[in-house]
Amino acid sequence: MRIVVLVGLPGSGKSTYLEQMSVRGLSSDGIRKLLADDETDQTIHARVFETLRYLLGQRLAIGRPVTYVDATNLTPEERRPYLEIGREWGCGVEAVFFDVPLEICMDRNTRRDRVVPAEALTKMAAKLTPPSTEEGFARVTVLSSVSPPRQ
Repeated sequence: MRIVVLVGLPGSGKSTYLEQMSVRGLSSDGIRKLLADDETDQTIHARVFETLRYLLGQRLAIGRPVTYVDATNLTPEERRPYLEIGREWGCGVEAVFFDVPLEICMDRNTRRDRVVPAEALTKMAAKLTPPSTEEGFARVTVLSSVSPPRQ
């Protein structure tokens, strides 16, 4: 079993990447919409990620071979729970880093249904720390476009 943690700014192509591979991820926005009928509701942040981790555990318990975590996952602190869950379950944890310049994310953001305020996107870019194997990931794939990597 594998956990694949997507890392990148809004508009970097994380959800598009999953769509292009015809797979579904555990999406923090999707969980916000499921819980609060509003994928932009940031007031339930802790509850959203508690639910995401619960669902991840359930997928591992039923033996799903790969689970994608579709959230920004900007910092090592935000990614640590997935590494811990991977250790608990004895499964590999990988990261896919969407290394897309802020300017491109800003441009894409303006064309999305759910626009993230430019100020928020800039703050997120300032705290983005690329994932690394030193952090505990078995592998880190770096993408600068939304095309899936060749397997």
